[in-house]
Amino acid sequence: MNKNIRNIIALSIIILISNTLKAQFKIDAQLRNRAEFYDGYKKLAVEDSKPVIYNTQRTRLTLSYETKNLKLKFTPQDVRIWGDEKTNTFSGNNGDDASIDFYEAFAEIKLNHFSWLSVGRQELVFDNQSLFSNANWNQSGNSSDAIIYKLDTAGWNIQVVGSWNTLTTANNLYSTTKYKSLNIFWLNRKFNDNLSASIIHTASGVTETDTTENIKFRQTTGFYVGYKKDNITAFVDAYYQFGKSQKDLPVSAIMFDVEFAYKIKFFTPSIGLSYLSGNTKAGTDLKSDNLFDPLYRSRHGYFGGMDYFTKFASETKQGGLDNSYIGLDFKLNKKLSVKNTFHYFLLAQTNANTPTEKFLGYENDLVCKYKFNDWGVFEVGYLFYIPSESLKTIQAVTNDKFSQFAYLQLTLTPNLFKQSK
Repeated sequence: MNKNIRNIIALSIIILISNTLKAQFKIDAQLRNRAEFYDGYKKLAVEDSKPVIYNTQRTRLTLSYETKNLKLKFTPQDVRIWGDEKTNTFSGNNGDDASIDFYEAFAEIKLNHFSWLSVGRQELVFDNQSLFSNANWNQSGNSSDAIIYKLDTAGWNIQVVGSWNTLTTANNLYSTTKYKSLNIFWLNRKFNDNLSASIIHTASGVTETDTTENIKFRQTTGFYVGYKKDNITAFVDAYYQFGKSQKDLPVSAIMFDVEFAYKIKFFTPSIGLSYLSGNTKAGTDLKSDNLFDPLYRSRHGYFGGMDYFTKFASETKQGGLDNSYIGLDFKLNKKLSVKNTFHYFLLAQTNANTPTEKFLGYENDLVCKYKFNDWGVFEVGYLFYIPSESLKTIQAVTNDKFSQFAYLQLTLTPNLFKQSK
């Protein structure tokens, strides 16, 4: 039996045995299979290229234990592409090693009647996921090793987060593609059932190089306001970045979002804008970094489902992004919904490395969801992108063809066991 699986079974037994009076223990599962058709996903399709079809799978088993003063949560996770794991065949072992790991593993300890301390691997999600999200579209998701102080009293909610990452006990060297240090202060006030507001400040530090221990901190501060009443749903957020870039340049960058939706019987039209500033200079002329780093923002949710804009330094040549969109969400009944979102993309700024024309193209995302049970959802999506000459230049594509992406997704989230005493 695989060692990881044995450990998970042993952990389940320990928690079951330790169940005490006034405690709750439950086991939840998640199985998400997605068949994906690539013909221009993430990058424009080119002539004579062949579409790619493959299947991905996420498997999670969540063990939750809760008493008056303690909460424990363990979520082992396996993410795979079908056919990519080691299997015994007549010709030997093929494929990669097993991918099982812990998505969540944390304890939350009650300090007093209004505050908790949470320690371990856990999701960092705030407000509308504009800065920190669980990246749910990605099969692996997104969680962090962190310690969080939580305070909730009289309508005020405060969270203070600290994280320090290392690879070895020998030194403080760390990959330049990941955060060495992440620190967050979040303050939320729920004024009533309709209106809430938050302020947030983040200090995210990265090492200057893979071989040096110097850390450069980029500071992000901003606010979020959400409103929902009757047929109206709206939100606005805005963030400013300052501090130092990884290349030791002074930072001055902005990002903001605004969205308004109005429900009319069974359908809800919406309109929105997401803006991320970029650089007007490049190379040796660049003296200040104006390209906003969206941290752990949900790129797939905010910048189009084709995922053309996730790494802005390379995918916009540091020009940033202006995304205007219109949505129509049809709720045909309690189980079936259809949503179509149309995007109009522009570069936020131009520089010596970008084309002079800001227009990047159009994207259309059509998604249909059918909730056939409380624990099951079937989803199908069809997306396409109509590029401009500027996007072709940025992606170095001259012989493009129609770019499209489709997927079928089945998500099952049953509760397997629940016990309360």
